[in-house]
Amino acid sequence: MERYIHNQNLALLRKRLAEVQDENQRGVILKLLAEEEAKDVPLRQKS
Repeated sequence: MERYIHNQNLALLRKRLAEVQDENQRGVILKLLAEEEAKDVPLRQKS
């Protein structure tokens, strides 16, 4: 279940990043995306 939520978060953030025009919002989304991608390594090690 955690992997599913993680993958959905990544997909949503990437989609949002492609849509947003405002640089401030892009910065926030990039930060959130980087944080979510950082979680990817531990999830892969559990498998």
